[in-house]
Amino acid sequence: MKSPTELRHKLARQWHNANLRESRLLQTSHWPLSLNIGKPSPQLVVENPAALREHICQWQTIDVGEVHWKTQNYRDTSAPLSIPERWILHSPSDWIGACENESLHQEFSHFASIVEASDPIFHQIILRQRSLVMARDAEEIILASQVALKLSPGMAAGKPLRALSIAGCDSKFFERNRALLILMLSVRFGEAVRDQGLDAFLGAAEDKEHWLLLASLQDKLLPFQQMRVRAGELMTRPLPASLIVVVENEKCLHQLPPLPDTIAILGAGLNLSWLKADWLQQKQVLYWGDIDTWGFSMLATARRHLPQIIPVLMTQAVFDQYAEHSAVIETTSAGDEPPDGLSKNESQLYNHLLRQEKGRLEQEFIPESLVHSIIDLSKKNTTL
Repeated sequence: MKSPTELRHKLARQWHNANLRESRLLQTSHWPLSLNIGKPSPQLVVENPAALREHICQWQTIDVGEVHWKTQNYRDTSAPLSIPERWILHSPSDWIGACENESLHQEFSHFASIVEASDPIFHQIILRQRSLVMARDAEEIILASQVALKLSPGMAAGKPLRALSIAGCDSKFFERNRALLILMLSVRFGEAVRDQGLDAFLGAAEDKEHWLLLASLQDKLLPFQQMRVRAGELMTRPLPASLIVVVENEKCLHQLPPLPDTIAILGAGLNLSWLKADWLQQKQVLYWGDIDTWGFSMLATARRHLPQIIPVLMTQAVFDQYAEHSAVIETTSAGDEPPDGLSKNESQLYNHLLRQEKGRLEQEFIPESLVHSIIDLSKKNTTL
């Protein structure tokens, strides 16, 4: 038999499940919700009547939803007992009220105000992206939904996004809400938004050029040992190396091993559209990013542009080995669900990171010796 406290904890955990949260808040077919309380065993009735009385008293005080009682005969009692059998919740507000958790109550109110004021086409996205939504005021999310309804392919016509004034948004609105807008626009226009990137999809000029750091890892493949190149130029300017190592953060250069016929491209971050370049189709390409949700989100984007790209050092084993001493809190996740484009193991690790208090292991904290051995081994394997 279950106490009210046990079922409250179960209901609170279910709120954090994106699938359940979405379906219960959007689909009336999920209500009423019936929770099994369970029956006391005959042994408990005889040997611990005080615990049974406490159990019954706890359920008699419940004032959310309905508690269904059943008269139960026990051989060793002088009269039938009225036993709580099921807890029936009739609505989402009953669900949250039953949890008796102020934080969840505030989240529920936050979501409710946004859903009430936004177009139904975006309700699924809003309810599933808990971390993105809770990190912003309700007014900001509502405005994002209004802006997303007014955007269309190519409408920026060469102007930077910050110059677009839509539904009263300010000049930094797109910068603050880029990830959320991409999700919302993907509902309207499909994967083209993610594949092209927000700026390209809207036909916007980037506010500034993104420069990448290029480094030859051994041979003199470049005019200089290190040099900076605009990301856009890599679309049409092939690099001479047979192996390309793409690294999320440029400050990790010192961790890379010397490798013949290899060029590292560092500091790409979210700017990965250049991976669509035709010349990269004939190269062996490795990708190394942080072990956090944003790192895997970037990996998924990279793989959409270049399906044969090979991730390195982004595994459960590496995270488990160094998380205890080196992992930090990821203040804002890339989303409550793994993005499309990850393998099964990568998706499992993404979900694992979401559940951790410290779910971010930065590249800089991976020992240089391990980086050398894994990248060197990956090069050998890709050349077999």
